[in-house]
Amino acid sequence: MISESLRALALGILQGLTEFLPISSSAHLILLPWLLDWEPFGLTFDIMVHGGTLAAVLIYFRRDWIRLLQTCGNALGSRSEAHPQDRALLLALVLGTIPAVVAGLAAYDWIERSARGPEVIVATLSFFALVLWFADRTGNRMRSLSQLRPLDGLWIGMAQTLAFVPGVSRSGVTIAMAMLLGLGRRDSARLSFLLAGPVILMAVGKGVLDLITETGEPSISAPALLLGVLSSCVAGFLCIRFFLRYLKAGSFLPFVVYRLILAVVILLGIVL
Repeated sequence: MISESLRALALGILQGLTEFLPISSSAHLILLPWLLDWEPFGLTFDIMVHGGTLAAVLIYFRRDWIRLLQTCGNALGSRSEAHPQDRALLLALVLGTIPAVVAGLAAYDWIERSARGPEVIVATLSFFALVLWFADRTGNRMRSLSQLRPLDGLWIGMAQTLAFVPGVSRSGVTIAMAMLLGLGRRDSARLSFLLAGPVILMAVGKGVLDLITETGEPSISAPALLLGVLSSCVAGFLCIRFFLRYLKAGSFLPFVVYRLILAVVILLGIVL
């Protein structure tokens, strides 16, 4: 049987890669243990590997976060030194996060109970693959982040709420909505990754609160847990770097094809 450390390493890398690629991290983290018949590590591991991807997005975009914090401080102080793009981006991130908070409080428990089966994942992987393909083909890509409007952030945030259902992909659905609103591929991805910061922080915070009320011994050793966290952080950082470089000339078609193939494989696994 595969060792605890190797399972933690594999799941950490998987979380780091799939959190930012438009292929659904939740679907992959459900499917891998299902396919390989692994015992789940439990809530502690889930929280910590998400913390690893949060660290990745904070480290990679550290200059952006510093500028956004300065912009927030300027706004609170009624000063106008901030660059227009930073002001537009900050407002889009705030408005884009609100729907996720509301949806998470209202529907998260129901989704956890009722929408995590492989049949649901087959449907969402397939449908939202076509949504991503349509957005990539039809978006005019004429606008930049400095041209973001408050309503854009709200629309992207509403799309993000769909990602609570496994198989949708938070990055995929937010990138698709941003492209439908006219942003280019790289700007759409950059906005999606920045939007991941507050959303993952919210998820980690909820997990920590749940963990406080959880009883029993941790289901994973400290060394294996640390390995999972570090691997998710490193994989997430490298994934962001690769993906933004890829989008200088590449399209989303490979990810659309991958999602459809994965849906077919899962469907065959259910039927057979």
